Amino acid sequence: MNGVQGNQIQASRRADVQMLLATVIWGSSYLFMKSGLASMQELNLIALRFGIAFVAAGILFHHRLRSVDRGTLLAGGVLGTALFAAFVFITYGVQRTTASQAGFLISLAVIFVPILTTVLRRRLLDKRLSVSIVVAVAGLGLLTLQHEMSLHLGDLLCIIAALVYAIYILLAGKYTPRHDPLTLGIVQLGVAALLGTVATFLFETPQLPDTPESWASILGLGVLCSGLGYILQTFAQRHASPTRTSLIFSLEPLFAAAFAFIFQGESLTLQGYCGATLMLAGVLITEIKLPLHLFRRRKRPAL
Repeated sequence: MNGVQGNQIQASRRADVQMLLATVIWGSSYLFMKSGLASMQELNLIALRFGIAFVAAGILFHHRLRSVDRGTLLAGGVLGTALFAAFVFITYGVQRTTASQAGFLISLAVIFVPILTTVLRRRLLDKRLSVSIVVAVAGLGLLTLQHEMSLHLGDLLCIIAALVYAIYILLAGKYTPRHDPLTLGIVQLGVAALLGTVATFLFETPQLPDTPESWASILGLGVLCSGLGYILQTFAQRHASPTRTSLIFSLEPLFAAAFAFIFQGESLTLQGYCGATLMLAGVLITEIKLPLHLFRRRKRPAL
């Protein structure tokens, strides 16, 4: 093994650790949101979350903002708007369902991405994606239709959030290669914070957290989940393929459920756990490409 290969392997391992850490951090975000929403309204929470993230990232990487160009500002505006829209649905959804259930529902974004890509390219769904959709929908039904056989508002909002976040992922895939990823990430945080602030003044009563618990939740969302999480993702994706990135990020609902169980005592019914397992299986089917030649029947050598 030469030096170049060794450096590539080290960079790949470092990227895996960075992505895994970001996934753990994002898994805790549902718990922080549930705690923060106990004392403030949804849009206010979004404005503070992204405002703190923008300030923190701007201070750490202020030298990047000095050379920002018009193209990056426009791209950051598009991404920031999509990110804000996604988190409007996420935050309203989390307020109306459990943190663990929200984590599994929002993970549907990993399946929506290839579906949207297929639709935009006007192609038929391949077999792998078709199977993953069937499995995920079956899991969705078990997870959400447990008693009244009706979809709750919080669950519906989380599913819409997954769809909007999938659109954000596609937009990020379009703009990130054209601009400095870190600068673009900071700009999008600022745009999301600005939109959240305007929406708060228009539709809610702006306020700051009034308890230590609320401050801890807002700082956790701003500094860790939005600031550190998106910066880690930016650095990690320089040395990891989109498939590997999505595969690690698909573990987010497991961490969300673990945090909700440890700190809030949330648990699903047996039917709910079966549904969550099927949903996770559907996500993994989309991301894991098994070597099909291993399952082909080998020809016997001629005698």
